[in-house]
Amino acid sequence: MTTLFVRLKLRLILGNLRGDVAKQVGFIFSVLAAIGCALGGFTLFSLVRLAAPDTALNVGIVLFTAFTVGWVLVPLMIFGVDETLDPSRLALFPLTTRQLTVGMFAASATGPWPLASLVVLAGGVVGLAGGVGGVLIGLVAVVLQFALCLVASRVVTTALSGALRSRRGRDVLAVAAVGVVLLSQLPNLLLNRGLPGDLSTLLSSTGEVLRWAPPGLAAHAIADGGLVGVAELVVLAGVVALLAWLWIVVLRRALVTPDASNQGGGTVRRSWIDRFLPQGQLGGVVAKELKYARREPRGRVAWLTAVVVSGIIMFTLSGNAGPAGLYSAAGPACLAALLIGIQACNSFGIDGRSLWMNAVAFSSDRDLRTDLAGRHLAMAVIAVPVLGVISVAAALLAGNAAWAVPAALTAWGLLGVALGVGAVASVILPYTMPERLNAFSGAAPGQGALAFASSSLGFLMTGTLALPIVLPVLLGIAWVGVLAVPYGLLVAWAGRKVAGMVGFARLPSILAAVSRTG
Repeated sequence: MTTLFVRLKLRLILGNLRGDVAKQVGFIFSVLAAIGCALGGFTLFSLVRLAAPDTALNVGIVLFTAFTVGWVLVPLMIFGVDETLDPSRLALFPLTTRQLTVGMFAASATGPWPLASLVVLAGGVVGLAGGVGGVLIGLVAVVLQFALCLVASRVVTTALSGALRSRRGRDVLAVAAVGVVLLSQLPNLLLNRGLPGDLSTLLSSTGEVLRWAPPGLAAHAIADGGLVGVAELVVLAGVVALLAWLWIVVLRRALVTPDASNQGGGTVRRSWIDRFLPQGQLGGVVAKELKYARREPRGRVAWLTAVVVSGIIMFTLSGNAGPAGLYSAAGPACLAALLIGIQACNSFGIDGRSLWMNAVAFSSDRDLRTDLAGRHLAMAVIAVPVLGVISVAAALLAGNAAWAVPAALTAWGLLGVALGVGAVASVILPYTMPERLNAFSGAAPGQGALAFASSSLGFLMTGTLALPIVLPVLLGIAWVGVLAVPYGLLVAWAGRKVAGMVGFARLPSILAAVSRTG
């Protein structure tokens, strides 16, 4: 059964790459990245040996624990992209629950990134082992730690599979994941604010707390290399066995539980903002995009990410010991505008196959420009007040409320530039987005490289075109902010003009690009 599932996973990977150059390039990029992370992680983990024994042990405990947490969280973020994660896909197979468990475990360990994780964990043997006993125990500890990561990941993913197929469950996961990112930056924020803190003391106290967790037992067993280490491995093996049994129980329940995401129907409600929208095609597009922003989990993740990242930069800049400048207010606001505006680089991807209705209705490039204008207007309805609030907050933290005005004007201008660039990128490099299964995926499986190229092009071109209005303001020339909004509107208009001419002729290609099945 193990061999069968491994072969199925490999066939799934190869079949997904067949006949699609973009997916092949993305897979090659992913493999190279995995190899680089494996070699770099193994080397860095091995260098822990150069530190004092207590420090090396605490570092090993923290890294083993971080690996376990990462293996639990990352599969939740890519749920719906990896077909082997959802147990409902295997419900009709004539297999027992134990056979499915063994097979799904083998499938989880197959692929470049699981192997890269195993290589990095093996670096702990070099970094922590103190003798032959430590090496022998370390080899077993690494295997058990790797099994712990896989089983813990599968238990959580299987238990939440029903909720993750529903929109509300993905919304909760989106907010929780952004919260985790924010909490991970909390120590850095506290240190930048000048609060007392000793890194070695913090590492020691963290290691003492995590010492008795299963990953901590694995790291301590490698460093001990004696009978205590053997006893810790026995406890760790017991934890892995307990989680495996729990996985079987959860999997059995998940296979017989109806899919809540397909039960019941919703009601169509008109939004109060519809009465303020213009009539015709423009107003219809704005209303549709505002509903997407309210109901689509991926959209909320992008907005939350922009706010959280700008907040982190805001607090970091305000905590510097040097004198604050206009950059302390304009920098976070412009960063938020850039992260928000970059969503426009794949404007048609969220429509998917339903874009054909627009394609057959467009009679000229003017209709396409109107569609893009509606999308941009909907984004501006949300982004303008958000960027205004961020500018005011950044200015108050910087100590000069007057800086909020040039900061907001510059951010609004940068948003216009990003929308113009995004309009062109949307018709040149369109790609498919997964069908509402994952709030964190930017593209369908195998199209990650294309999404990366589109985003990179958007960042590069937006930064280049916005440099004349952003750089002077960051350097303290506040009056340039007055020119930012007209400049941004001009670039946005020019981007829609170019996108209309190019995109109208490429509508069949755009429709095919955003309608691929992944």
